[in-house]
Amino acid sequence: MNAEPTDEPTNAAVIGVGSMGRHHARVYSELPDVNLVGVFDVNDEQAREVAADHGSTAMEMDALLRAADVASVAVPTQFHADIARDCIDHGVDVLVEKPFVDDAAVGRELIDRADDAGVTIQVGHVERFNPAIRALADIVADLDVIAVDAQRLGPPPEGRQVDESAVMDLMIHDIDVVLAMLGESPETVTAHGVRNNQYATADLTFDDGTVASLTASRVTQQRVRKLAITAESCRVNVDYIDRSVEIHRHSLPEYIEDNGDVRYRHESIVERPTVQTGEPLKNELESFVSAATGDGDPVVSGEDGLRVLEVAREIHDAAAADERPEAEVSAR
Repeated sequence: MNAEPTDEPTNAAVIGVGSMGRHHARVYSELPDVNLVGVFDVNDEQAREVAADHGSTAMEMDALLRAADVASVAVPTQFHADIARDCIDHGVDVLVEKPFVDDAAVGRELIDRADDAGVTIQVGHVERFNPAIRALADIVADLDVIAVDAQRLGPPPEGRQVDESAVMDLMIHDIDVVLAMLGESPETVTAHGVRNNQYATADLTFDDGTVASLTASRVTQQRVRKLAITAESCRVNVDYIDRSVEIHRHSLPEYIEDNGDVRYRHESIVERPTVQTGEPLKNELESFVSAATGDGDPVVSGEDGLRVLEVAREIHDAAAADERPEAEVSAR
C-alpha cells in the first residue's frame, strides 16, 4: 500500500513465474531495499525452482499476500483481474503485466477498487522504461511531431507459447509508447490483419492531425523493434534492441566543384544523444516499488493501461474483421 517511505525493506511477491515472471523474481532479488518474500505458481515444482534460484520461498497465495507489500502479476491475461483483485483486497500494491485485463469494464472496476483501498496499480508496459524511450521523452518534448511509424516484428522466443494475437502481445507496446508520447487517444483507427492477426497493421489519426502507423508480426523471420518520428525539424530513429537514438537534422544542399566537374552534395547531419544504460525491467520494478512506497505516482498507471487496452482491442477487432478466410487468400 502506498505509504510513507521507511527504512524497512519492501516485501515483494511474484505471482506466476513462467517465462516473464521468473525475470520479475530475479530482478526483485537484486534490488536493494527489496526482499523477495515469496513466489506462487500453479506449477508447484516451477515455483519451488524459481524460489530456490533466488533465495526465496514458494508459498500458497493467501499466505503470500499476507506477507507481501507489493506484487507482480505475471499470469495469463485471463487471470489478471481475479488475482489483481485479491492483491487489492489484501492491501498489496500491484504491478499487472500487459495487457492490463481482458475486459475494459473489469479494468475500470479494478482501478476504482484500488483507489478506494489506497492501493497502487501499475501496468507492465516495460518499453516505457527502455533507456532509449526514456531519452526520447526529452527529445519529443521540443518537437512538432507529424507522424510516427513503429515496427515490432519477429517470431516468438524459443520455448515460449504465445496464444494472443500480434496486436495484443506485440503492438500493444507501441500503442502505449505512442499514446504516452502524444498524450491522447486516436480519433480514428483502421487496421488489417492476416494469419489470425499474427501479422497486423494499424493506422491511427489524432485530433491535432498527427498520424501513426504500427506493424506487428509473429510470422516475420527477422527480429525488428524500431520506432521513427517525423517532425518539422528532424527525423528521430529509435532502435529498441540496440537502445539507440539517432536524430537526423535538415541540412542544406550544395553544389561543389571537383577538378572542373560540378557535383551535388547533400550531407545528412546526424546527432546521437547519450542513452543511459540499464535493464528495462529493472527500471520498471524500481519505479513501481518507488511509487508503491510513497515516492510519486506510477509511470504507467491503471488509467494508462486501460486506455492502451481500449485502443488495442479496437485495432485487434478491426484487423480480425478485415481478414479474409484462408481459402480465399490462397485461391488468388
